[in-house]
Amino acid sequence: GDYIFYTDWMWTSFVVFSISQSTMLAVGAIYYMLFTGVPGTATYYATIMTIYTWVAKGAWFALGYPYDFIVVPVWIPSAMLLDLTYWATRRNKHAAIIIGGTLVGLSFPLFNMVNLLLVRDPLEVAFKYPRPTLPAYMTPIEPQVGKFYN
Repeated sequence: GDYIFYTDWMWTSFVVFSISQSTMLAVGAIYYMLFTGVPGTATYYATIMTIYTWVAKGAWFALGYPYDFIVVPVWIPSAMLLDLTYWATRRNKHAAIIIGGTLVGLSFPLFNMVNLLLVRDPLEVAFKYPRPTLPAYMTPIEPQVGKFYN
């Protein structure tokens, strides 16, 4: 099954997702906070992304994939740290960006590492949920090259 793919690439995907998602949270939330001036914007932003991922998780589960197929990242605690930083450094926006971005970048992978430790073993999932086979009309046909040389 494809679930074994996760065990092969687990550390790489953890690093890539940590960098991309913490950057997405920090840049997006700081953008909104600086232009709206509302201190709770990062937590609101993270809550929307969490709900969106729950919906995606439910959609994949409805398609027959295991419940652990999509892991919902833990955005909200890092966003709360970002909101607290913005509130504490309200007079200095550069400090909010540097300190808040650093806190998000350091805390987000930690929260998600704890989250991923709670996920079932992907090898166990791979054997419990074998990859569905393709229907007959979708199975590839071997090429008939050199058929008449025998």
